[in-house]
Amino acid sequence: MRFLVDNAMSPLIAKGLMAKGHDAIHVRDLGMAAASDSDIFDIAAQEDRILISADTDFGALLAFRQAAKPSFILFRQTAKRPTSQLEFLLTHLFQLEKDLLAGCVVVMEDERIRIRALPISKS
Repeated sequence: MRFLVDNAMSPLIAKGLMAKGHDAIHVRDLGMAAASDSDIFDIAAQEDRILISADTDFGALLAFRQAAKPSFILFRQTAKRPTSQLEFLLTHLFQLEKDLLAGCVVVMEDERIRIRALPISKS
């Protein structure tokens, strides 16, 4: 799978995903550390990358744009250590793959994982 890791997450997330054979890049590696959420969202969509962040604004962008892609993984109320976040993601990535490739929002919390198909309807 292809991932774009937002500045709200450690570059270690991208490195760890790459070590497991995924195509992953951190926004800093693209020179986009100060880029707007909208610009980061656009790059993820253009390159068909799954966006990973702790920034809830990307969910709002998905809802506003009524977009079916990019998929978005939101880390919310989880351990803050990048190694713990990476381990949690890698542990559950296989079961999420089908939904992520189809287009969804995944909210990862310590106690649960929620999945919502895209596009997000206004109703």
